[in-house]
Amino acid sequence: HTNKGNMVAVVSDGTRVLGLGDIGPEAGLPVMEGKALLFKYLGGVDGFPICLNTKDPDEIIKIVMSLEPTFGGINLEDISQPKCFYILDELRKKMNIPVWHDDQQGTATVCLAGLINALKIVGKRIEDVKIVLNGAGAANIRIGMLYMAYGAKPGNLIYVDSKGTLHKGRTDLKSHTQKWNMCETTNKDNLVGDVADALKGADVLSAASKPGPDTIKKEWIASMAKDSIVFATANPIPEIWPWEAKEAGARVVATGRSDFPNQVNNSLGFPGIFRGVLDVRATTITDEMCIAAAEELAKYAEKKGLNEDHLLPEMNEPGVFIEEAVAVGMKAIEQGAAKLNPTREELYKMAEFAIKRSMRETELKMKEGIIKLPE
Repeated sequence: HTNKGNMVAVVSDGTRVLGLGDIGPEAGLPVMEGKALLFKYLGGVDGFPICLNTKDPDEIIKIVMSLEPTFGGINLEDISQPKCFYILDELRKKMNIPVWHDDQQGTATVCLAGLINALKIVGKRIEDVKIVLNGAGAANIRIGMLYMAYGAKPGNLIYVDSKGTLHKGRTDLKSHTQKWNMCETTNKDNLVGDVADALKGADVLSAASKPGPDTIKKEWIASMAKDSIVFATANPIPEIWPWEAKEAGARVVATGRSDFPNQVNNSLGFPGIFRGVLDVRATTITDEMCIAAAEELAKYAEKKGLNEDHLLPEMNEPGVFIEEAVAVGMKAIEQGAAKLNPTREELYKMAEFAIKRSMRETELKMKEGIIKLPE
């Protein structure tokens, strides 16, 4: 036995670090080290940061493929678009271990969990709602894809980028495969305009765009449908302050910030998801596994009591990650993507042991000063 089955490479070229942009591999290393700590603390997974001194997508693919003998999974992090789509797609095709881009799949999974519960609160169904996605970067492209996989109708989605809505006339986007695909499949009425036009009568806003607080204006929120849902996830400042969105008529508001209610944080996703796929030796992470994780997160929060200010679980609850790991592992087995076939009870015990032990170890190290807390 080796530790390969618990090792995940956290790989970045430092070209798209949250809130900082293209800062390079050296400056990106502390972020990857922090990610590795979260992998360990929340999921019992041994994350290993690897920052690459190349921006060439084919070179990145070649390097990552050469890591397969050592790692049980790959977490791609903070890689700029559009190359992040190409790198993820190629590695998923060519590798026999799970490859995941957290800025895409992690964000989408946690956003879906939040939306599932937000829709319960407002009494609407995903197949009926009009969803506007402001920002057509890696996060929102994957969010829309996962919403559609869960049941949202493609025609009910409208994307907006810096030049306006995505529609069939946006020939400037033909070279950007993912954006052009959204031009062709979403926005059934072919609406031409800006975000203000798109939001009229919309039920849901998913904003993953320019930090605010004035990126989204109150009057645009006021034009949305009754009981609207607003996810303003830009960091460090959301596109609109949550209280302003509420004043304008939004019923449920989520942001990427921990100091406001309903934090949409990827850390609710990747530790449990990787725990699950590693425990069954899965060869990939499918959309269905992401949906299983999102449903489990939504269910966990609902058990604790659902309301406008409580959509998602807290990160300090080990049970969240255990249940999520089990849901993902069982889905991998069901889809024939797992090399091991434990029962649900066995999988629960494996995840519980790994996660609780790791949390205890980390807390003990912090208490003893082995891991130093920030000043």
